Amino acid sequence: MDLKARALHGLRSTRYLLGGLATALPSLAGYVLLPLVCFSLIFAPVLPWAVRPLRALADAERRRAERVLGRPVRRPYPTPEGNAYQRTFQLLRSPGTRKDVAWMLVHGIVGLVLPVLVLGVLLSLLLTISIPLWWWTLPGGTLTLLAAPLTTWMQAIVLSAVCVWLFAALFFWLAPATMRLETWTAEVMLGTWTGAGRRIEELTTSRAGALQAHEAELRRIERDLHDGTQAQLVAVAMRLALADRRFDKDPQSSRRMVLEARDTVDEALVQLRTVIRGIHPPILSDRGLNGAIRSLAAGRPIPTTLDLPETDRRPPAAVEAAAYFVVAEALTNIARHSRADRAQVSLRYDGPTLRILVQDDGRGGAESGSASGSGLAGVRRRVAALDGTTRIDSPVGSGTTIEVVLPCGL
Repeated sequence: MDLKARALHGLRSTRYLLGGLATALPSLAGYVLLPLVCFSLIFAPVLPWAVRPLRALADAERRRAERVLGRPVRRPYPTPEGNAYQRTFQLLRSPGTRKDVAWMLVHGIVGLVLPVLVLGVLLSLLLTISIPLWWWTLPGGTLTLLAAPLTTWMQAIVLSAVCVWLFAALFFWLAPATMRLETWTAEVMLGTWTGAGRRIEELTTSRAGALQAHEAELRRIERDLHDGTQAQLVAVAMRLALADRRFDKDPQSSRRMVLEARDTVDEALVQLRTVIRGIHPPILSDRGLNGAIRSLAAGRPIPTTLDLPETDRRPPAAVEAAAYFVVAEALTNIARHSRADRAQVSLRYDGPTLRILVQDDGRGGAESGSASGSGLAGVRRRVAALDGTTRIDSPVGSGTTIEVVLPCGL
C-alpha cells in the first residue's frame, strides 16, 4: 500500500472512530441510567420501554460495523410474548439484552478513548509539521523535540522531520488498528456468536440465502424467457400467419417472411441456449470445472494465471456450478472495476473441501455492499447456501483477494 493509500485509509479510520462518538457518548449515560432501570424492575412494564433506546443504539453501531466488515452483524433478539411481566422476564433472560448492556458499558469507555487517542496523534502530526514555521517566535531553548531544545534552524527542520515520520508511522498503524478493534468489539458483543445459537442462525441465514438465490434465478429465467424467447416466438407466429395469408397473392413476399421467421427462430434458439447455460453451464458437463475455468480465463481482457489441480475427481454438480459462478463473477468484477494488470485463479482440494482463491493487483476497495461489489453479495449468498465460507480482502491500493471454501465431500 503506497503512502497516499495509507493516508486515505488512516483518515477513513479516523472518521469512523469519530463517528463512533455518536454511540459512545449516549453509552456513557448508561452508567447513570442503568442503576435506575435496575431499581425500577419492581415496575415490570418499565423494562421493555427502557430496552428500546438501548437496542436502537446497538443497531446504530451494528450498521456502522457492517459497512466496514462487509457482512451483517445480526440482531440476537427473540420476540418477547405474553403480558408485561412475562416480557420483562424474557428480556432479562435474553442473551441479547445482557450482551447489549455489556457492550454499552465497554463502548462508553473504549468508543471515547480510541478516537481521542487517534485524533491526538493526528493533531500532534499536524502541529509537528508546522513547527519550522513558528519555533523561532519562542525564546531560545523553550521548545523541545526528542529531548533536544531547538536553538537552530537545522535542529528545527531535522528534528521536526524525524518527529513527523514517527507520528505518521504511529497514525498509519494506530488508526486502522483501533478501527478494527472497535468493529471487532461490535461484532463479538452485538452479534450472535456463541454455541448452538450461532450455528442455528448460520443455517437459517444460509437457507434464506439459498431461497433468495433460487428466487433471483427463477426471476432471471422468467425475464429472459418472457422478454427474449417468448417475444421472438410470438413474432415468428405472426410472420408465419401473414405469410400464409399472402401465399396465394404474393408468393415472393410470403417466402421472404418465412425466411425472416426462420432467422428469428435461430435467434430464439441462441437465447434459449444462453438461458440454459445460465442454469447449469454445459461446459461443466463437457469439460469439468478445470476446463470451464480455463475457458473463462481465455475470454478475459486481463491476463489470468491459473493454478488448477490435476485430478480425475469431480465435486458434486451444485458445488461445481457454485465454483464456476464464483470465478466468473470475480473475473467479471476484475475486468470492470479493478483496473488490474493481471489476475490469478487457484483451486485446491483440502480434504473434504474445495478452496477457491481469486486475486488481482488492482486498486482494491471492493465491498459486497457497494455498487462495484454488488455481484460479491450474490457470491456470498450462493456460497452460504452450500454451507461454505467467503472471505474478501480488498485494502485500497493493494488489490483484491476472494477466498471461497466449499464443502464437496471428496
